[in-house]
Amino acid sequence: MTSYMHIRREQILREADGYLDLAMACADQLPLSASVRNRLAQRALSALASVDTCRSNKSRCNYLHGQALRVMERFPEAIEYFESAAELDNENLHIWLALGWCHKRVGKLDMAIQSLEEALAFDPGEAILYYNLACYWSLANNVKLALEYLSRAFSIDSDYRDLIGGEHDFDPIRSDPRFQELTSVIV
Repeated sequence: MTSYMHIRREQILREADGYLDLAMACADQLPLSASVRNRLAQRALSALASVDTCRSNKSRCNYLHGQALRVMERFPEAIEYFESAAELDNENLHIWLALGWCHKRVGKLDMAIQSLEEALAFDPGEAILYYNLACYWSLANNVKLALEYLSRAFSIDSDYRDLIGGEHDFDPIRSDPRFQELTSVIV
């Protein structure tokens, strides 16, 4: 491949990534309307389709394609792309997190949990994996496992305590005394 083609492919991947960053950057604090998110995601998909970009970096292309579909809330389709990306790059934490996130949205908590357990095999030091597993186990009403994973997340990064109050995934176990004991802060 010529140097120009390599550079051009990288530019296109960055362009698609940029559109997705715009769509998701402040989604929690300042969410965009669905139509704006969809337009940005569609631009990312168009960029990916514009040139034979994905031949040399299939995993990254599948991940970006999955992210665009995720932004558009087309979760079953996104799952297919994330699964393909994971097959090619099974040590990429972002792929597993996105895959778990989508499985949760389609009501497959068992698959969401399995995705993050896969990620732990490659990166057992990431607090976000434990935190998200705690969320998923809470939604599955398994207090014991939810608390084990949440405790592990806190031991890696205590800043996750700050997220508990606004995390609706913990609503099913919030009144459990063990949850309250773990999440209370001693001043």
